[in-house]
Amino acid sequence: MKIKNTTSDNKTPSIHKSHNRIAIIQANWHADIVHEASKSFMEELVRYGYDADCFDIHDVPGSLEIPLMAQKLAETGRYDLIMATGLIVDGGIYRHDFVARTVLDAMMRVQLDRGVPILSVVLTPHHFQETQAHMGFFKEHFVVKGQEAAKACHQTLKNMRGLKELKLAS
Repeated sequence: MKIKNTTSDNKTPSIHKSHNRIAIIQANWHADIVHEASKSFMEELVRYGYDADCFDIHDVPGSLEIPLMAQKLAETGRYDLIMATGLIVDGGIYRHDFVARTVLDAMMRVQLDRGVPILSVVLTPHHFQETQAHMGFFKEHFVVKGQEAAKACHQTLKNMRGLKELKLAS
């Protein structure tokens, strides 16, 4: 990811790197809601000074496919961070709490095994209904969660750079 070398505000980092990349994995189940997190995530990081072309978006059918895609992307060595977003609802076939736990546990395993930070914007509402009110609420909620993930991304990448510097200094 490219970061501007300026210190005019507290969001823009003073350290710049031009070779980093951020992968976004987005589940396409309820894509009109889920993709709001991806958009707000990228928009917020651009406000932090990241170049818009540092992001690669990868679509998967649903949230259960996120961990494998995260593992495959982490194995490439191309990405410094992966953000995943999805909406897990109780559709009557699987219990959504089991699916959510499975997805998050697998994402954590990939993160620890591969050493690539993975941020989760995989949400599991208790009472999601496909009504206009719920759809609108969750669209806005995913915007906020994307912005929060961008803040976490910025801090995590800063921390990872600091760890690399410590390792080089020792």
